[in-house]
Amino acid sequence: MSSEPGLTQTGDKPTLRSLAEATGFSVATISRALADDPRIAAKTRATIAQAAAEAGYVPDRAARRLRTGRTQVVTLLLNTEHEFLGFTHEFLSGMTDALRGTGYSVNVVPDNVGADRLEPVRNILRNQLADGVLFTRTEAFDPRVRMLLEADFPFVCHGRTEFTTPHPFVDFDNEAFARTAVERLVAKGRTRLAMVLPEDRFTFTQHLRYGFLSAVRAAGVNYEIIEGATLDSSSAEIARATRASRESETPPDGYVCVGEVTALITLSALTDSGGVLGRDADIFAKRASPIFDNIRPRIDSVYEDLRKTGHLMSEMLLRRMAGEPAAGLTHILSPEFEQVAHPETQG
Repeated sequence: MSSEPGLTQTGDKPTLRSLAEATGFSVATISRALADDPRIAAKTRATIAQAAAEAGYVPDRAARRLRTGRTQVVTLLLNTEHEFLGFTHEFLSGMTDALRGTGYSVNVVPDNVGADRLEPVRNILRNQLADGVLFTRTEAFDPRVRMLLEADFPFVCHGRTEFTTPHPFVDFDNEAFARTAVERLVAKGRTRLAMVLPEDRFTFTQHLRYGFLSAVRAAGVNYEIIEGATLDSSSAEIARATRASRESETPPDGYVCVGEVTALITLSALTDSGGVLGRDADIFAKRASPIFDNIRPRIDSVYEDLRKTGHLMSEMLLRRMAGEPAAGLTHILSPEFEQVAHPETQG
């Protein structure tokens, strides 16, 4: 296509009109094909897409916004400090998979849980910077949810809230995770279990606490919610709190870890105190990467599919932006439990 007149030889920026002149299709057909309109034949869409790619055509978002009132942008408010290794990569991979071919691009805005979490939302609404918003680390009475509901602006959050107004969300069954983690540790003979929880304001904290406490009470074992750190504390703070717990007269012999980072810190604290995994204590962790496949001794774990989470949230946002009611746009992912033996400590 580089020899076609009106595309690259003129030195001008390729436009819908220059693409139409070069390919013989109408401007309307070019526009609809590049928007992946199913009413345009697949062969025609492929031909036009190839011509646009070879010409270096980039949609004029400002013109499209004036014409349609849409930005063709989805904003992700992303907490950059997370309990999972590779959270951003997995989550964004799922998002981009779902948005591929829709014409939407993703704008990532950092979300600091210790800052004013409403300011990025205000900025999006005030300046019309996106057509929809995705965000994580949802609070029980999340002010972002309240603001977006009042503005009737499309969004999907990772995690539930306590609001009675229906809104789209994708969540993980953290209560089931905590309950089963306790049951697995008790089955190994562990009698004093410990856990580092997130801050109280987050909804999943309630689910984790309820699952953990109901299971330890049902099993009749001792427990400890480790003090001095939360899941959102720095790694150094979590390490200090975990080491302090291990230095007590009755250190835990079983740990429920809400993420890979906490599990690795706990393993280090156990080893530094002279303990051996599988002999002096066991760890049951939630993971989102294959990191534990390469750690010895092995750590029992449950898998949270963050790529699927990002994909589902993006799909729901597309449906919400298309006008689908919020009430039906909810999904709770069930844990995928795994369990490994510790052959190096058996026999």
